[in-house]
Amino acid sequence: MKVFVTGAAGFIGSHVVDAFLADGHEVMGYDNFVTGRLEFLKSARGSERFTLIEADLEDRAKLNAAVEGRDLVIHLAANADVRFGTLHPRKDLEQNTICTWNVLEAMRLANVNRIAFSSTGSVYGEPSMFPTPEDAPFPVQTSLYGASKLAAEGLICAYAEGYGIEAHIFRFVSLLGARYTHGHVVDFYRQLRDHPDRLHVLGNGKQRKSYLHVSDCVRAMRMALEKARGKINIFNLGTDESCGVNDSIGWICSSLGVSPAITYGGGERGWIGDSPLIFLDCAKIRSLGWTPELSIRESVELTVRYLQGSGHVTA
Repeated sequence: MKVFVTGAAGFIGSHVVDAFLADGHEVMGYDNFVTGRLEFLKSARGSERFTLIEADLEDRAKLNAAVEGRDLVIHLAANADVRFGTLHPRKDLEQNTICTWNVLEAMRLANVNRIAFSSTGSVYGEPSMFPTPEDAPFPVQTSLYGASKLAAEGLICAYAEGYGIEAHIFRFVSLLGARYTHGHVVDFYRQLRDHPDRLHVLGNGKQRKSYLHVSDCVRAMRMALEKARGKINIFNLGTDESCGVNDSIGWICSSLGVSPAITYGGGERGWIGDSPLIFLDCAKIRSLGWTPELSIRESVELTVRYLQGSGHVTA
């Protein structure tokens, strides 16, 4: 199978590239390297079945040419800067929604009819149902990131209906693991590396979130692509547990051997659009035979270990 991966040099994308190459497929990676890292593709670049294109999804001529002849598009490229979305409101629209339309148009023109899309649990806003299933009533959107991803989902579903595209939409919780570059674990790690005696936390530390190791996420995506073959296939991806921010702080500090004084920003939200509780119902993906191999605590601890041994956490 010929696979096209956007955001191929990113945290999730590079793991997807490695997984599909390991399965024997031909993979073309596409990345503008604004946030992607070439070193994440070190293994992939040693394979004769891997091709890398450095380009932006806004370059429709290059995108159209790259998609030609592919069997499956895995669209992972996005602006994932949830926290500061209100500071640059157009970025989510352009990079998450419009670029998804660019991908869909490239697929339509090239007669490519399968797409896997990385959405987010943030599309549920602040739901009234926990754990939150895929068919939960949609509340008012609380973040520009979530709204842009939901709009992209709508476009994908419309193309599935209008042009016969088979869509797999994955609503992730926050992911952890090797090549992790942004999120609370790296934020806390940087703080504690620079001043081990103190840690400042946005919010009150009582927010509860679910997390998933990237290896479990990629395995779930591959299983869904293999076993679920309807027109529109939507899956929550997460663990059947959640943890408080303070729990995660304890695991991180224990891993680093530090006991900092902790201060809090106050309030139940760390930033505009931060949901105090994210906990997804993952029964649908489990029904296919998938189950996560790593707990949230194990994922946090493995991520800290990776950050300690990596050279890319410099800021």
